[in-house]
Amino acid sequence: MDRTWVLYLCGAHSFASRRFMPDSGVCSSVRLFVWRTALVRVGAPTRAITQILNLRLIHVFAGIGILCRVYPDELAGTPLGRAVLMLMVTFWIARTIEQVVFLRIDHPLVHALTASFVLGAGLFAWPLLF
Repeated sequence: MDRTWVLYLCGAHSFASRRFMPDSGVCSSVRLFVWRTALVRVGAPTRAITQILNLRLIHVFAGIGILCRVYPDELAGTPLGRAVLMLMVTFWIARTIEQVVFLRIDHPLVHALTASFVLGAGLFAWPLLF
């Protein structure tokens, strides 16, 4: 498969990841993790930090999605682009490990999220192999 198309898939994966963050408005994890009621029970600083972190992740995923769509050749063919791809591979591998270590919930949605993290690591690694 052409690296450009793989990077388009990386961009689609990033946009999909952005859509499933709790503060994105389109989130099935809200139902599973009961964000609205769970965050009410914690203090205001913890609630604010959690929301800020989620919003920043949405921003990062959107930015990576745009980079993959607009600059696929640069991502695959320049040292800086390859470093960005490696950063994303590392992000998704670490996120998968954190999911297994910290989120020990036996639920199909959790398993699907974990699979999407593994998929992200594989997609972003693919252009680095060729």
